[in-house]
Amino acid sequence: MASLFTEIRWHGRAGQGVVTVSRLLAEAALREGKYVQAFPEFGPERTGSPVQGFTRISDDPIEIHTQIYNPDAIAVIDPSLLDRPEILSGLKEAGKVIVNTDRNTSELRARLGVKRGEVYTLNATMIALDIFGQPFFNTPMLAAVVKATQAVSLESVLSVIKERFAGSVAEKNVQALKRGFEEVVGG
Repeated sequence: MASLFTEIRWHGRAGQGVVTVSRLLAEAALREGKYVQAFPEFGPERTGSPVQGFTRISDDPIEIHTQIYNPDAIAVIDPSLLDRPEILSGLKEAGKVIVNTDRNTSELRARLGVKRGEVYTLNATMIALDIFGQPFFNTPMLAAVVKATQAVSLESVLSVIKERFAGSVAEKNVQALKRGFEEVVGG
C-alpha cells in the first residue's frame, strides 16, 4: 500500500524565512510522531531572490527523495510572486493555495484561475508589522498553512516555537501564530 503524503511547497524570497517555516512545520510533525522531510531549493541567492521551500509529512516512512512537484498546498509568503507562472504549477486539482494578501478569496481565486480546490488569504504583512514592527510574515503564514492543511496541530507548532526561540522573540512569534490562525480566511 502506498504512503499518503501531505506535501507543501512554500514560495517567498531569500531572507523571508521560507526555509525556517518549512522546517518548523516539519519539527511540529515530528513531535506528533510523523515522518517528515523539509528542504529548500535555491541557488546562489541573494536577499530578495525567489526561493522555494518544501515540507513533506507522512504517517509512514518516506521513501521518495525529490522536490515536491504536485503539492497538496502552496503557500505564497510574498504576494509579489503571484505573477510568476510557476507558482501554481503542479498543484493538485483539490489543492489549497494560501497567500499573504489583503485581497479577498474570490478576487484571488479569479486572478489565479483556481477553479477547484481551496483558496485561503491572510494579511500576514499587517500581522507582522503590528507584532514585530518588521515584515516577518513567515510565522503568521505558518499558522495559515496549519489551519488550511490540518497537517499538524497548532499546539505542536506553538511547542516548537517556544523551544526554538527565547524571551520576547518567542512571545511575539506565539502571538503571530495565534493571530494568523484566527485571521486566515478561505476554504
